[in-house]
Amino acid sequence: MSTHHRYAVVGGQRLFYREAGPPDAPALVLLHGFPSSSFMFRGLIPRLADRWHLVAPDLLGFGLSDAPPVSEFTYTFDTLADLTARLLDQLGIHSYAVYVQDYGAPIGWRLAIRDPSAITAVISQNGNAYVEGLQTEFISTAQAYWYEQTPENEAGARQALTLDLTRWQYLTGVADETLVDPTTWTYDFALLSRPGNDLVQLALFQDYGTNPRLYPEVQRWFRESQVPLLAVWGRDDPIFGPDGARAFTTDLPAAHVHLLDGGHFLLESALDETVPLIRSFLSTSL
Repeated sequence: MSTHHRYAVVGGQRLFYREAGPPDAPALVLLHGFPSSSFMFRGLIPRLADRWHLVAPDLLGFGLSDAPPVSEFTYTFDTLADLTARLLDQLGIHSYAVYVQDYGAPIGWRLAIRDPSAITAVISQNGNAYVEGLQTEFISTAQAYWYEQTPENEAGARQALTLDLTRWQYLTGVADETLVDPTTWTYDFALLSRPGNDLVQLALFQDYGTNPRLYPEVQRWFRESQVPLLAVWGRDDPIFGPDGARAFTTDLPAAHVHLLDGGHFLLESALDETVPLIRSFLSTSL
């Protein structure tokens, strides 16, 4: 099946998205993380498009979507979720499974809390919803910036915008680094380096502190809905550890949890192992 590359204007902002699969098939919305874009799903989408309708947007400020300066748009996870919800409504997608990774998780959780009946299933690929998943060594620098935006804390946060740390996110936890296409971190870093995009990312770093505070509400939704959930997780992710995947069974005893060899961007090194798990889960859940 062909993948289409489209744009939509939502709330005055031009959003890019990838779309594939039969329009009348069950929908799967793929939400990317930092510092990536829908580009991270380029290998997965063709493997699922025979049976499911796939939509993978680029969040505002990422990928090929608009990236207005912070003086023109208030970047928070709430506002990014608002745009995502409006895009899906514009596309006529009102019932869907959601695939979340990294930043995609707090976007997906907000969509679920706002309209629980819309979410038919969840695939979490290193998309966190429990404090158990937060890797202390990595998260401590981010937490300092959530709480106090001093020059020292900002300097620490800005390390996440460097080429070295962008590469580190892709390679850490991957046994055979030659499996990871260098285009990934090169592309991400080029977009992070656009004039003014550093302030966009710093605004989201600051707002990220709202996400752990949302976890109890997300977990309540899990308990009340018993939504089908697949956690397919890079076991050596230095950002969201495997305890975050295991924790889903606390509130969703029937959750399917698979820890695979790999890191934060599991699809780059373990796509062949991941696809059968996703197809099996979607076949029985949708």
